[in-house]
Amino acid sequence: MSNFTDEELLQIIQTGESDAVEFKESLSGSVSERIREAICAFANDLPDHRKPGLVFVGVKDDTTVGTTPITDELLRRLADMKTDGNIVPPPSLTVEKHILQGREIAIVTVQPSNSPPVRCRGAIHIRTGPRRGTATAQDERILNEKRRYGDRPFDLYPIPSTEVTDLNLALFSYEYLPKAFSEEILDANDRSLNEQLAATKMIAAADDPTATVLGILTIGKNPQDFLPGAYVQFLRIDGNELTDDITDSLEIRGAIPDQVHRLDDKLIAHNRIAVDITSGPIEKRTALYPIEAVQQITRNAIMHRTYEATNAPVRVYWYNNRIDIVSPGGVFGAITAENFGEPGFTDYRNPNLAEAMRTFGFVQRFGMGIPIARRLLAKGGHPEPKFEIDSTYARATIQVR
Repeated sequence: MSNFTDEELLQIIQTGESDAVEFKESLSGSVSERIREAICAFANDLPDHRKPGLVFVGVKDDTTVGTTPITDELLRRLADMKTDGNIVPPPSLTVEKHILQGREIAIVTVQPSNSPPVRCRGAIHIRTGPRRGTATAQDERILNEKRRYGDRPFDLYPIPSTEVTDLNLALFSYEYLPKAFSEEILDANDRSLNEQLAATKMIAAADDPTATVLGILTIGKNPQDFLPGAYVQFLRIDGNELTDDITDSLEIRGAIPDQVHRLDDKLIAHNRIAVDITSGPIEKRTALYPIEAVQQITRNAIMHRTYEATNAPVRVYWYNNRIDIVSPGGVFGAITAENFGEPGFTDYRNPNLAEAMRTFGFVQRFGMGIPIARRLLAKGGHPEPKFEIDSTYARATIQVR
C-alpha cells in the first residue's frame, strides 16, 4: 500500500464502501467466501475504473477501524485466496498489514484482470456501487468485450481456420460444463450453446464461433491439426542414456484430457511395484516412484509449456535411473530459474488453460504442483528433483531411490 498515505487510507475508509472498496470486520463464518466474491468483482472491474479495488479487513461497515487482530495466519489466509483454485483465472492481488492511528488492518489490493470474466466457484461476480451481484448476460458480454486482442494471452487467441465443428461438443456439454458450474447455475442458464462456448472462452464470441487455442487444446477433436506441437512424446529407455534401447514409445495426441489420461496409463504401467515379504509379518508393496509426484510434474509441463510458434512436444523420457520431463517455453513472467517451484511464486503463460485443467480435475490448487511433488519424493526417500530452466525450455529430473 505504498501508493497511499495514512491520510488517504483514512479518507477512503471514511467515504465508505463503493464499487472499488469493501469492508470486512474479520474472517469469521462465511466472510472468507464474501471476500473471494469481492476479489472476483474487483478483478472483473465492470465499471471500467482501470484501478485496483481494495478489501479492508478489520474495518466495520460503520467505518470503525482496528476491530480485529491482524495475525500472520489471517494474512496467509487472505494471500491463499489468489491460488486456492476458487477464483479463476487467478487474480493479481497483494496483501499487507497496515497501522492506522495505532490500530491494525489488513488490505487486499486487487488489480483489474486483463482477461475477464473472472469467476469465483463458477459464478461471475460484479460490483454495482457498494453491493456485489452476479453478472447478467449483458454484463458478461461487456466483460468479454473488454478482452482486447493484443492483451490476451496466447491461449485465448482465435485460430482463424477453425469453427465450432472442430470442437467436441459432447465433451463440453456433458463433462466440462457440469464441472465448471454448479447445478443451480446450469439450471438457471438460458444461454445458447455458442454463448456458453464464448463464456468459457472456447470460441472468440457468440457471434464469432472461431475456436480459440484454449478450445482446440481442451475440447478439440484434432488439436494437432492446428497446433502441431501440442502432444506428449513418451519413451521408456532400457538404460541411462538416450542412445540405449527403447522398449516403449508413444506419441500421445488428442485433446489435453486425453493426453493426461493416456500419459497416466503409461506412467502407471511402467511404475514397477516391489514386494517385500522378509522384513515383517505383513508384506510391503513399494512403487518405484510415487506416481502422484510424477503426475504433478508432467501435468505442470503440459499446463505451463508454450504452445506458440513451436512444434516441440512435451517429452517424458523414462530411464532406468531417472525420469526426465522437458517442457518447451522455459521461464515466464515473474518466474525465474531461482524461484521456480517455490511456494508463493506463481505466474501463468496459459492462465485459461490452467483454469480448464483445474475444472477437469487435473490440478487441485494453483502453484502447488512442484511443492507437492517435492514433498512426496522426499517422503518416498528420493533425492530432491532437479530443475534446469532457461528461456526456451524447462527440464525436471526425478531420480530413482
